[in-house]
Amino acid sequence: MGGLARFGVCPFLRPTHPRPLPFREGRRRARLFVVVGAWTVIALGIALLSLAIWLVLVFARDGFWQTGERDTSPLALLPAWEEHATWPSVVAIVPARDEADVIARSIGSLAAQDYPGDFRIILVDDSSSDGTAAIARGAGGERVQVETGAPLANGWTGKLWAVSQGITAAGDVPDYLLLTDADIAHAPDTLRTLVARAVAEERVLVSLMARLRCESLAERALIPAFVWFFQMLYPFAAVNRRGSGRGAAAGGVMLVERQALQAAGGIAAVRSALIDDCAFGALMKTQGPVWLGLTDRAISIRRYDSWDSVAQMISRSAYAQLNYSPVLLAGTTIGLAITYLAPPLLTIFGQGAVRMTAIAAWALMALAFQPMLRFYRRSPLWGPALPLIATFYAGCTLLSAWQHVRGRGGMWKGRVQAARHEEGLPS
Repeated sequence: MGGLARFGVCPFLRPTHPRPLPFREGRRRARLFVVVGAWTVIALGIALLSLAIWLVLVFARDGFWQTGERDTSPLALLPAWEEHATWPSVVAIVPARDEADVIARSIGSLAAQDYPGDFRIILVDDSSSDGTAAIARGAGGERVQVETGAPLANGWTGKLWAVSQGITAAGDVPDYLLLTDADIAHAPDTLRTLVARAVAEERVLVSLMARLRCESLAERALIPAFVWFFQMLYPFAAVNRRGSGRGAAAGGVMLVERQALQAAGGIAAVRSALIDDCAFGALMKTQGPVWLGLTDRAISIRRYDSWDSVAQMISRSAYAQLNYSPVLLAGTTIGLAITYLAPPLLTIFGQGAVRMTAIAAWALMALAFQPMLRFYRRSPLWGPALPLIATFYAGCTLLSAWQHVRGRGGMWKGRVQAARHEEGLPS
């Protein structure tokens, strides 16, 4: 009976095995199988690449994520001469442009330093229009000297031009220069501990990554990652290693040996650098060991209450980090997508080995972010959100490139600072 049904003799009877697919339907399913298989292989490759990246970052990037380089107990480094020898002389240089809302607290904290040696403060007023100079005089008293900045010279960024004038005003007397921003508030023992480390460890530069303000929603979401990404680019342990590793610094707090700076060519050697602190750190490492670490002693009091204000802060120098290169911009964008976006997307939409690999990469990412979250006293739940945070930073990098093309790169306090000649653009 089965044979009769197969040949249509008995239509009410079913064949004993499925009827073969039509030729076109078979080809369509075969093509679909090939496409699905290819996409699975591609997805697995991306997941494996992302996992490999995170394995390298976590285990072969000088432990940047562990936040181990801290200014936690520097008083133990004080040499034997603390009680009976003369401490080196220091002059603090503070460039300021329209900083009326923060300058009183910043200068007041410098004036309150318990430093045993000779110490004075020079504030360079960079064409402020809000009474910054007068507020600084009132907050610093006799310890502060206010210099009126000269018009911006060609080839200089505004901040470094002001710093240069401050160094000139300091003269050849001080042993060290404390280059610090107008929005940094210092604990009373900040200078003492900076000098102690510089002298005891024979460092030509000691720099502190000031604790950034982290109170608004935008700050809580984005600021810990800002420092974390900085450490990824410039692992502090590598920076602090003698004789090798790249040099870097954090511009908010930099104590530099004056003679070493002079031997390196002075501040003019980095006069056009938009990311001036890292350029300065690299310059000084040519003269001797440097040190960079996290701290609770110096805090930034500048507010970033909105997402837009954080975006402006990031985009001011992000494209400069890529040397204004469209090729590096494209490569960075793709790299960020593979490193940060691929793990959560493949976790959600992938299956089997693809999903498990992506989960491992995402977990490594979230765990590596935890020490920085603890340092900023933020919830560990921000760890799994790092892909979204990284996407925001990628957008700011693209915005930075767009601003540069439009001639608005490096905008700060109403002044465009990015060097347009990098791409042959008119200035």
